[in-house]
Amino acid sequence: MILPGRRAVVQGMFHLLYTRFAWTYDRVSRIVSLGHWQSWGQASLPFVAGPRVLELGHGPGHLLATMVNRDWQPVGIDVSPQMGRLAWNKLEKLGHTARLVRGRGQSLPFGTGTFDTVVAAFPAPYIIEPETIEAIRRVLRPGGRLVVVPEAELTGSDPALRALEWLFTITGQRSNAGPYHSRNDNVWPEILSDHGFSVTVHDVSLPDSCVVVVVAERH
Repeated sequence: MILPGRRAVVQGMFHLLYTRFAWTYDRVSRIVSLGHWQSWGQASLPFVAGPRVLELGHGPGHLLATMVNRDWQPVGIDVSPQMGRLAWNKLEKLGHTARLVRGRGQSLPFGTGTFDTVVAAFPAPYIIEPETIEAIRRVLRPGGRLVVVPEAELTGSDPALRALEWLFTITGQRSNAGPYHSRNDNVWPEILSDHGFSVTVHDVSLPDSCVVVVVAERH
């Protein structure tokens, strides 16, 4: 289990990467995933029911751009102004338009039943806070979906893959770090079922990796 002090250091590093050093985010993500980062996030898309989609923690905007290309109507929300600028610039450069909002997942500034799907790829642990789950449920239509990619694992025997997996484990980004990162199929239903969701957990196999996708349907 990751020690509390080490966890605080890792969380602080992630905060800096998402704010002050957001301009390095894509580069760092490519390195730590051996180039798989975007494909891991996009593993969520087969489970997304469009066209009205809210992405929590939109980051640099890669998933938003893909959803616009599918003629969906995505909205992105992120607490980081730096990520907001990156996403805006990326979408504008591609000739896309999407609504971007600065805000927190615990207090979503949207009307009841606004979205068909809420999607979050590699969100911070705020995603399992009761305030966040209730906010997501409110903005989803009845029968709408919450789709979360909590983690992905590099597979194979290549030394670089194994080294990165060891790094993810000691920094608390793997299943032994607690319920947020757990692959136990019972954990996510326990977190979400009391809030009116039916939950299934999927393992999506990709070349040299496996992605966990949680799909929760609103009652």
